[in-house]
Amino acid sequence: MEVILLKTIDKVGFKDEVINVKPGFARNYLIPKGYAMSSNPSNLKVLAERQKRNDKIEAKLLENINDLKAKLSALNIEIPVKVGQNNKIFGSVQVTQIAHIFHANNIEIDRKKISIKEGDVKELGAYTALVTLNKDTQIEVPFKVTAASAS
Repeated sequence: MEVILLKTIDKVGFKDEVINVKPGFARNYLIPKGYAMSSNPSNLKVLAERQKRNDKIEAKLLENINDLKAKLSALNIEIPVKVGQNNKIFGSVQVTQIAHIFHANNIEIDRKKISIKEGDVKELGAYTALVTLNKDTQIEVPFKVTAASAS
């Protein structure tokens, strides 16, 4: 069944996207919750008008995204952590720590849009964070996990 998504839903699709889903998923979950509407000619016309309006807005956002890319690529991120024997970290490095570093550098990015490419970070070394700026743009931001100096 074809539906038009009204909100971005993880692992399903992005807002204003026409997708095919199973009829039960659409009728029992997406449409009643207000996450989607059925794909019929009148709704497709409304979608086309909304996309024209969004294209103008996205042109402005593209400039902001390019500025954000430049800021992120200029960052040299080091996350100091406590380590035990064999350079094992106590706990692990989380995306919230990366989001705090971005915030400290006046870069406002929601932590939900940040993921760590390598998965769990439990050892010292170099890693990569993936920052999703919009549905088409992802930036890889390298960061290092270093031992905190004892004071």
